[in-house]
Order: sequence, then structure tokens, then C-alpha cells
Amino acid sequence: MEFTTDASGRLDAIIAAQDSTLSRSKIQKAIKEGSVTVNGKVVEKSSLQLAEGDVIVLRIDASLVINQSSLVQPVNLTLEVLFEDDAVVVINKPAGYAVHPGHSMEENETTILHGIAYLFAERKIPFSPDSTLVHRLDKPTTGCLVVAKNDVCFAALQKQFEERTTIKKYLAIVSGVPEHTEATIDAPIGRNLTDRTKMSVLKTSVSRDAKTTYRVLDATSDCALVECDLHTGRTHQIRVHLSSIGHPILGDVPYGSPANKKLSEHYNVSGLCLHARTIAFVSPADNTLHTVEAPLSDLLLEVAKATGLTV
Repeated sequence: MEFTTDASGRLDAIIAAQDSTLSRSKIQKAIKEGSVTVNGKVVEKSSLQLAEGDVIVLRIDASLVINQSSLVQPVNLTLEVLFEDDAVVVINKPAGYAVHPGHSMEENETTILHGIAYLFAERKIPFSPDSTLVHRLDKPTTGCLVVAKNDVCFAALQKQFEERTTIKKYLAIVSGVPEHTEATIDAPIGRNLTDRTKMSVLKTSVSRDAKTTYRVLDATSDCALVECDLHTGRTHQIRVHLSSIGHPILGDVPYGSPANKKLSEHYNVSGLCLHARTIAFVSPADNTLHTVEAPLSDLLLEVAKATGLTV
């Protein structure tokens, strides 16, 4: 495993934060045994303080990996299946669930991965938590989520996402009305320099290119319904990009402005108005392009009605 740090902190903690399947105690053992380099030099001190931009390389041994299958027990979340064949399942992700367990979460918190484990158990499909989730959606985001049925299909689908041949369309309700009815936001995204839980549009050595095209589908005097095409898949990309042009998504507390908060309260918005409406990909089962659409969430329908937008 090789990566560049986007924050300062202890060496062992930063490695553990990269992958929840790695055991913290065994990471420390690996460091002590000389299996980790920082900026090309072997280090043997777990408490070594790293700076943003340091390059870490870890030689991963099977003994380092936590058996997540024992941690992710099946839970029936009554997930709606939008599409299924021999290679893939596309589910309609509900709001309020992280897609997988993470270090900052409550112990034993139920995630979408728990629901997928249940779907696989129903279908008598072997479940491997590290080769199912082809991509991610934020905890408050709803809509299309692609799940691979085995590691071969997982690799094939991930390649499509990495090569940007998939088509991803989102719907969002934003505060204010964008000046241009259609535009492309091409701005790099990196970790916020003051709040490490957030992302920002900024150009640093560890920022990554990010590109979003939006179209205004409908508008009123104080808000708009926009469709977004993702050309890249960065953390919080749509939320950060729309906020950067002065039109944050209704219900977005971390990236919202005071005006956005006031408007969200005015319309009694109870969550993030962002929905992964459409996903198009080539299934490894038949080598055919499939386009899957998720029905609009209750939240989006309710807010559209309250604001007078047509969806």
C-alpha cells in the first residue's frame, strides 16, 4: 500500500485511517519490523509525527488484515434492489447510513455493508466486505449504489470507475439560482486546511483534480433544481463544488452558508437534498451497457413540493 498523507499525525494512526481492514496493533508490529517507509526511508517508530505530503509505503501481509467478515454481520435493511444480474446488484441507498464501517463511527453502528451482507446471505453468495462496494455515497446521500457479487466483477467494475467510463448523474436542490443554466466546475479538491473532516476547493501538492458539470432543470426566486454529472469521484465533490460557486445544497450543514441554513430552516429541510439518480455501466455478466435509475427520495419530493420546484 502506498499513499500520500493529507494531514499531520502519528504514523500508525494515519495508516489505520487509510483502511479499516488493517489492525492497529499489527500495524505497529509491522512498523517495528521495518515494513514501513516514509519518504523512502524505513521507520520503526509508530509514534513518528508525519506532515501533510509525506509518502508512506506499507508492505501488507495477510496477518495485518482484520477479518471484517466477522465484524460485518448480516442486518436486514430492506434495501431496494434496482438492478441485478450474475455480476452486480444496484441498490437504492437510503439516507442515514454510512456505506461501510469506519474509525470515526460509533461501535457496532449499522452500515449499508451490513445490509449487503444480508442480501448476499439471502442469495447464498459468498460475502467479502473488501470486494463488494465498487464506489461510495455519503451518509446522507440517497440513490444508486453499485455492488459487485465477486472479486473478479469487483475488479472489472472498479476499472470502469477509475477510467471514468461510467455515467453518474445526481439531482440536488440548491439555495439561490446559478448565473449560468449550464456550466462545468473544474476545480481541484483537497482536505480543508483548518477542518480535517471537510474538503475544500484548493490547490496543494495533495489536492486532486475534480470536475462536475451541472444543469439547472428548474428554478424559483430563491432555489434551483440542478442535475450534476460527475467526471471524477472525489470525496464530497458535488457538495464542495456547488458550495464553491455560492449555491450550497439545501440541508448541507458542513458546506452550507448562513443564507443556505436560513433557507433550509424556512422550508423545513430535514436532510441533504442530494440524490444519485442514474448510474450507467457495462456489466461483466453480459458486456452490455446498463442504465439504472433510482426513484426520487421522499426528502427530495417533499422539498420540491415545499419550494415549488418541478422534479
